[in-house]
Amino acid sequence: MFEEFKKFAMRGNVVDMAVGVIIGAAFGKIVDSLVKDLIMPPIGLLLGRVDFANLFVVLKDGVPPGPYLSLDIAQKAGAVTFNYGIFINACISFLIVAFAVFMLIRAINRMRSAKQDEPAPTPEEIVLLREIRDSVRK
Repeated sequence: MFEEFKKFAMRGNVVDMAVGVIIGAAFGKIVDSLVKDLIMPPIGLLLGRVDFANLFVVLKDGVPPGPYLSLDIAQKAGAVTFNYGIFINACISFLIVAFAVFMLIRAINRMRSAKQDEPAPTPEEIVLLREIRDSVRK
């Protein structure tokens, strides 16, 4: 059973998939930082110094009761919050990742179509057989 599992785990597709998952997780962290640290601050500044990570609605006050200046303070007080700012950040992160994957797949498809457009070289055996056939016909 161990040998069978080892054979399965070492197949090319499984290893490639594992590498893809690891790279994808790292890429997700980079995109998350890009959104939170580089994209959202200027957008928030343009919208009047809005910090999207702190956009929330208090559904139920905690102890002590609100108003709360930040989401962190509200959560530490035990307030129940509706965190739509974090959701906006997650949506923007998703759109960036989806666009990056789209561009990657688009490039792969273009390379594949370029390879398919090129005629495959004729194997030497076929060329030799054609020459023999043509010689016999003469």
